[in-house]
Amino acid sequence: MALDLWGDFLLFFQGIITPGWRQNQILIILALVAIAWLLRYITDPRIEAWARTREGWAKWRYRMLVQVRRRLILIFFAISAWTTYFVMQEVTWPSRSYLIGLAATLATAWLFIAFAARLVRNPFLRRVVKWAVWIYATLYYLNLVEPVSDFLDSLALTVGEVRISVLTVIVGFVVIGVVVTAARLISQTTAANIRRNEDLSPSMQVLAVKAIQVIVYGLAIIVGVQSLGFDLTGLAVLSGAIGVGLGFGLQKVVSNLVSGVIILLDKSIKPGDVISLGDTFGWIQTLGARYASVVTRDGKEYLIPNEDLITGQVVNWSHSNEFVRLDIYFGTAYGDDPHAVRRIAIEAAQSVDRVLTNPKAPVCHIVGFGDSSVDYILRFWIRDPTQGLTNIRGNVYLALWDAFEDNGISIPFPQREVRVLGHEVLPD
Repeated sequence: MALDLWGDFLLFFQGIITPGWRQNQILIILALVAIAWLLRYITDPRIEAWARTREGWAKWRYRMLVQVRRRLILIFFAISAWTTYFVMQEVTWPSRSYLIGLAATLATAWLFIAFAARLVRNPFLRRVVKWAVWIYATLYYLNLVEPVSDFLDSLALTVGEVRISVLTVIVGFVVIGVVVTAARLISQTTAANIRRNEDLSPSMQVLAVKAIQVIVYGLAIIVGVQSLGFDLTGLAVLSGAIGVGLGFGLQKVVSNLVSGVIILLDKSIKPGDVISLGDTFGWIQTLGARYASVVTRDGKEYLIPNEDLITGQVVNWSHSNEFVRLDIYFGTAYGDDPHAVRRIAIEAAQSVDRVLTNPKAPVCHIVGFGDSSVDYILRFWIRDPTQGLTNIRGNVYLALWDAFEDNGISIPFPQREVRVLGHEVLPD
């Protein structure tokens, strides 16, 4: 097979070096390349100067113009080659312009592939796809697909009943790339549609997205592996043994995975909830398969295993509703009117921005008579715990201080009085 390809190449090369119309066509193609390079040298600076005068253009237009400038030589060559081909078709025999038409076709195909490859966002993957499709298109128009395929298929390795050739590996990688790309597009589109569905709770949205990703990518991997020629049924016993071993060694991982599914199903915790777990207080940023991301007020992000959220005592400040009640304690002197103190404390709390007045207004009650003060509790409600709890308590305390200062209400503090009594001098 390799000898046949080499023989075809030598035959083609001999036709090029032999004087005649085939050699003339090669010279015409080289002349068209030179003309295309010259046109690019002349027009590129003018296109750049014209582009700088375009203000307010969308970004995609600038990107498209950059791609056009990079391929000006190929564009000019394709236009001039097609023009030359059609002219020669009219004035001479069709066979005398065959190579020029082939060069024009390849140039057009390469241009189309180069622009179509921009749909692939990853730069490395875009380059791989572009070169792979370029090679296939070149072989296709040169009628070399079948000979090259037979040659690659002859380069094979046989292990038992499994035969793996270079062609099989290439096809397998192509299939895997196509199905994985399709799976990514399907999962992204489906996930976007699910997140826009307001009928689903945030936890159910996360669960649905994760389930779709697992199913789609799992099917993509299975299809890709089978395209390589592997029989997956033969791996059943081995995969079962590996699964048992992993089950013992990855108990915590499996426990966290199952706990994550339970959390998503029972809706006890969902993204956006404000929780307290031990000394950690923050809101749920994301729910992962293994852990939950909790962001605190100081910018720290804790990755809490899902198992801890299931087995531990978790305070969900926004589980059933978004209202949160806060309590602060204070005391005033016995000489102050308690009725006035309660009224002033409620008005002070209501003057703070984040404190709710409707439907749950602040209340103030006497909770005891202390050693040096009358003790009160002030209760108020907020609906945005993600904005912090310590800061709102501090603001209410400041409002109380200012209100008590304005109304002559004193806040007592423990005092001790020491008296020195007279004493008699004892005789010796």
